[in-house]
Amino acid sequence: MRLLAFLAFLLAAAPGQAECLGRNLIAALPQDQRASLAAATDAVPFARGNFWRAQKHGQSLTLVGTFHLDDPRHDVVMAWLEPQVHAARTLLVEAGPEEMAALTALISAEPQRLVNTTGPTLPEALPEADWLRLSDALRSRGIPPFMAAKMQPWYVSTLLAVPACQFAEAAKMNGLDQRLMAMAQTAGVPIAALEPFDTLFTIFDSVKGADQLAMLIQSLDAAAGNDDMAVTLADSYFSGDSRQFWEFSKLHLQTRNGLTPAQADLEFALVDTAMLTRRNAAWIAPIEDAAARGPVVVAFGALHLSGEMGVLNLLSQRGWTLTALAP
Repeated sequence: MRLLAFLAFLLAAAPGQAECLGRNLIAALPQDQRASLAAATDAVPFARGNFWRAQKHGQSLTLVGTFHLDDPRHDVVMAWLEPQVHAARTLLVEAGPEEMAALTALISAEPQRLVNTTGPTLPEALPEADWLRLSDALRSRGIPPFMAAKMQPWYVSTLLAVPACQFAEAAKMNGLDQRLMAMAQTAGVPIAALEPFDTLFTIFDSVKGADQLAMLIQSLDAAAGNDDMAVTLADSYFSGDSRQFWEFSKLHLQTRNGLTPAQADLEFALVDTAMLTRRNAAWIAPIEDAAARGPVVVAFGALHLSGEMGVLNLLSQRGWTLTALAP
């Protein structure tokens, strides 16, 4: 979800923050819970691995599940991917340079996309205690609360989704996606987008005001333990276990918010439909169109890979042969 990360830093650039010093919450689970988590993960198609080769009728795709934040562990991956990027006819990403420029232009022309120009401000719409909690969370990310007072609630939720300890790293925009685009530009490989630049605006515009406020409160509640979740997410990604982190997050939500398994499944299903499965299905046509013109490297957030409606399973159902790769 690179556009989501990009939106989070158009209006605020944070000063340097400390390194995330949380603990890996999955590693800390009792052995029986870890075994149950592994079983739930392995029940999902293509649950493990970040890198795949897809082949069909002489066509070839290199599929890269990405981590959007900067990390020195990307260096090994980039060295391994360099020959494949240089040999590609196209690099497909969630949002390329043209989409970033179009998004910037849209926000400049229509600031109401991010700023609430007509309704109540957040201090007016939220209970005082929640506004005070939100103010503290924003300050920890280098954002003065007055700057956020008129922001759309969904946008503030995206700011809170980035842990304070990673805010400066996210602002660098040097995750695996960005590195791949820089490599492609240097090599003269064309970059194309998998979806329109305003896709996420379309998603969030469909969420009603009251639901946006509820989403903001949930994000605020979750932000309290973000350092641990940040470390757990990064460790999961670099071990090829992003799907396990997704399954763990359901468990964590139940424990933290006192939800039943059914309630947690419902909340995750809503997110999965809006942010993953609908977009995955829409990406298959541009992926296959690009593959028909020559070798393609396709890079997108690692969570889009797995699942019944994940990109890998959708390609498999269309006759592509999938092979796991490793740097």
